[in-house]
Amino acid sequence: MSLTLIIIIAAVLIVLFVWSTYNSLATGKVRINEALSGIDVQLKRRVDLVPNLVSTVKGYAKHEKELFENVTKARASLMNAKGNAEKAKSDNLLSDALKNLIAISENYPNLKASSNFLELQEELSDIEAKIAYARQFFNTNVSSYNSTLVNFPGSLIGNMFGFKQEEFFAAKESEKEPVKVAF
Repeated sequence: MSLTLIIIIAAVLIVLFVWSTYNSLATGKVRINEALSGIDVQLKRRVDLVPNLVSTVKGYAKHEKELFENVTKARASLMNAKGNAEKAKSDNLLSDALKNLIAISENYPNLKASSNFLELQEELSDIEAKIAYARQFFNTNVSSYNSTLVNFPGSLIGNMFGFKQEEFFAAKESEKEPVKVAF
């Protein structure tokens, strides 16, 4: 083979390799965006459920004004959150506020027996499970993308085309602690 043919074959292989790695990183970004939109859909569903839940609890627990204000503030914070870190922080605030709202039902037997409250509580539980799955799906995609980006030669190609590592949708520290069960 002539030297020219070898150089042409090597150049074609390099171009194909760069093209393949670039497409892999670009596909990773698309998957991350898709996963993030899945989280957003579930967070929106939860945000939309909150007014109904608050309204139902208010009918039975009129003396819990501070609790209702905390839920309302947390909901507004999540609705206005920008970026993954801010969404995660606001999501955690709303989760805590909703846990307190659900916990208050223990003090109101009529509320616990309300079919409307029970349906809303079940729907909230379903949404929470879907949020957890959406977070897991997002983090799996971020892990795959970041792995490609930090390993050689993906790091060279990623840097050349301006790809940056993505942040995980992380749980807050209190959610990582073991659950204390008391009887």
